[in-house]
Amino acid sequence: MAEKNKKPWPTKKAMEQVYKMNLWGSNNSKFYSGDGSHQPKIVKPYIEVVTSFLKSFKSPISVLDLGCGDFNIGKHFIDFTKNYVAVDIVENLIDYNKNVFNAANLDFLCLDIAKDHLPAADCIIVRQVLQHLSNAEVQKVTEKFINYKYVILTEHLPNGDFTPNKDIISGQGIRIKKQSGINLLKAPFHLKIKGEKQLLTHTLEKNQGIITTIIYNL
Repeated sequence: MAEKNKKPWPTKKAMEQVYKMNLWGSNNSKFYSGDGSHQPKIVKPYIEVVTSFLKSFKSPISVLDLGCGDFNIGKHFIDFTKNYVAVDIVENLIDYNKNVFNAANLDFLCLDIAKDHLPAADCIIVRQVLQHLSNAEVQKVTEKFINYKYVILTEHLPNGDFTPNKDIISGQGIRIKKQSGINLLKAPFHLKIKGEKQLLTHTLEKNQGIITTIIYNL
């Protein structure tokens, strides 16, 4: 069940506040998507495995990046794609990215991934995004996955055994405080897949959980 006695704030407003108030930290830039998008020991191995996947195709594939944030990671993948569409719900963040990052095959869109129609692509990248969304919103997003061949999903999960998919209110926080995390193959989501491959697991210090990246073949 969702947290009691709290009225959900619109996700767009909640995420705008995250950046406005630097709730994920700051590196003195206008926008900062948190240490998980900037710490080299987390970011470098992720960039390597995703780049290897993208380079494995004879012809470059198209990619849709859901929740692109400050684009500190996505910027590394552009050269290995046919076209790259980066999406975020925060409009001034998208406007900023448009001014900073430029490539012929790159586009930025401001969309609510739970509510809005998503562009076509061969592969979706959704990195530590669903963990911030309520189960209702996660469900709406994953229902759209059937339109894509690959989904590269990264989530922050507890160490050891945990109860998956406890509900939360969309916003800054994640399920880790409830000893829970997203597993799209479990209830209530039951994502239908043809196959899966674990690409990467990073164990965080001080028993703060793991960051795991899986590619689903749909």
